[in-house]
Amino acid sequence: MSQTGKIESILVIGLGKVGTLVATLLNLTGYQVLGVDRNPPSRGYSFKTKKLAVENSRSFRAVLKKYDAVVTCLPYHLNLAVAKEAHSAGKHYFDLTEDVPTTQAIQKLARTAKGVMAPQCGLAPGYIGVVGADLAKRFDQIRSLELRVGALPQHPRGLLGYAFNWSPEGVVNEYLNDCQVLVDGKKAVAPPMGGLETIVIDGVQLEAFSTSGGLGTLCNTFEGKIGKLNYKTIRYPGHCKLMQFFFNELLMKNDRAKAGEILVNAKPPVNDDVVYIHAAAEGQQGGRLFREEYVTNLRPKEIAGKMWRAISWTTAASVCAVVNLVSEGKLPAKGFIRQEKVALEDFLATPTGSYFKA
Repeated sequence: MSQTGKIESILVIGLGKVGTLVATLLNLTGYQVLGVDRNPPSRGYSFKTKKLAVENSRSFRAVLKKYDAVVTCLPYHLNLAVAKEAHSAGKHYFDLTEDVPTTQAIQKLARTAKGVMAPQCGLAPGYIGVVGADLAKRFDQIRSLELRVGALPQHPRGLLGYAFNWSPEGVVNEYLNDCQVLVDGKKAVAPPMGGLETIVIDGVQLEAFSTSGGLGTLCNTFEGKIGKLNYKTIRYPGHCKLMQFFFNELLMKNDRAKAGEILVNAKPPVNDDVVYIHAAAEGQQGGRLFREEYVTNLRPKEIAGKMWRAISWTTAASVCAVVNLVSEGKLPAKGFIRQEKVALEDFLATPTGSYFKA
């Protein structure tokens, strides 16, 4: 790994849907990729694979030292251990976590890192922070920045109107942990599954409510600069009320693992999904009050001859874009990377970031 941050070889950990696509995209972009998993499929990949459990520290270190960077697509609670190994080895580190304590711990590691420490590189947190920061810079003074993202089935059935195309551990974590916000320009905490509102995108009526982690480090970056800043998850109408009943009245909040098992059993993944993004900023532009919005819906996309779910490709494309920007010297070569420091124009100009324009 050069001092400029140039990346040639990458270790991708966790070969689920997202991890497989991350490795595929990086391989297509020209990086030397090794995908590792405790049980990787034996064939069908365009990149090399290896059976490896990250808990086996000695074996993991031996593999890690051969690569310039590591991208972890593991559940959030496994990421910090990987980050510590990457820090010790002086390697670039990237992940998709939405977990606030994990990110805070990685930020501390970054103070003495020889490479980049870049958590929260997915969709939300991740791309939504890039979009939000781009909206914010268009204003002389900002009174509010509101970010909304949802990954949903295109053809919902049942009262929940949902399908677990994302990690159930991650979803439960977001629904139950406190939410960081800015109120009157100061950092505050909002309860999860609160602030229910109606939102309409392309004629589809939806709802949005507070969940944890979606803002990443935006509250730290914009404290004192934006009056109101918050993040909410988008769902079909009625979802929030039912989840409040499930977690609070049935007390499933006391057993997160069991809650995840029940939910994914009831609402398994589907291929026909849609990702909704709604970002809005209000403030002063040239002495007048104005509102700017970024609103889109993203559908499954064919990549490398295969159809990929919207949540999979948006997440994978986001982290690959950040890897590319570090390698090309458009982001710092070491230290902590905040997603809001990524220029939207640069992001969209990367091979995978360009998918968001199509």
